[in-house]
Amino acid sequence: MSTYLIGDIHGCYDELRALLAQVNFDAQQDELWLTGDLVARGPGSLEVLRYVRSLGDCVRMVLGNHDLHLLAVYAGISRNKPKDRLTPLLEADNADELINWLRRQPLLQVDEEKKLLMAHAGITPQWDLETAQQCAREVEAVLSSDSYPLFLDAMYGDMPNNWTPELSGLARLRFSTNALTRMRFCFPNGQLDMICKEAPASAPPPLKPWFQVPGKIGSDYTQIFGHWASLEGKGTPEHVIGLDTGCCWGGTLTLLHWESGQYYTQVSNRDQAMAESAVNAPSPLSDMQ
Repeated sequence: MSTYLIGDIHGCYDELRALLAQVNFDAQQDELWLTGDLVARGPGSLEVLRYVRSLGDCVRMVLGNHDLHLLAVYAGISRNKPKDRLTPLLEADNADELINWLRRQPLLQVDEEKKLLMAHAGITPQWDLETAQQCAREVEAVLSSDSYPLFLDAMYGDMPNNWTPELSGLARLRFSTNALTRMRFCFPNGQLDMICKEAPASAPPPLKPWFQVPGKIGSDYTQIFGHWASLEGKGTPEHVIGLDTGCCWGGTLTLLHWESGQYYTQVSNRDQAMAESAVNAPSPLSDMQ
């Protein structure tokens, strides 16, 4: 059995299948971890969801901001933007099944045996592991409930941006969602900054990437995240691994074979001119950022 971890797919179905073929992925024996943002921007969001769902229990994924945005679009809360290329998915004959499957997926994965943690954007330095798990479960519970449209309608927004255990209701759910699916930079005290999208070297002081702020997660865990394509998988400390390498922008889709530590990449099929025109484009939850 092998454990494979793949960065943000963003509807890049052909690249996903080609990357898995490189490592002879076997759904009957192997485990596949996905950092979220399965959909939007690439041409094959429908095919990606159908395929990932068909793999069953071998998949361990988390929801990303674009996945949540898709749920909001399908619920009529946010508008379908042509650049997200979601129309085939929204109009598919099994769209209801796919959406209901998607909204029941987790926001955090924890494997105590492998000492692996995975969230789409990362884990805020203000949380210890127990708090991260509790907050993720709270969002997951409302997403899988019949009242999930009420949450989706309230999830857009940048505040509150500072964690306190006294947070409650929709404010608490919004903070947790932002921390797990949108976060990039923090202030030195761990407070989230939801505005800056620059590369780390260009961020105004005192902002730092979340993984450079001392946190409460022990170094015996390896943290896996996606979301931040401009990092190109570089510049993170030991035990923190970013796997989003911008396939939907004309970059690559990246896979890490956990047991060997070997990386594999698949070059994007997207038109290079399209990629260059969009290289600094924001992603949704402001658009969800």
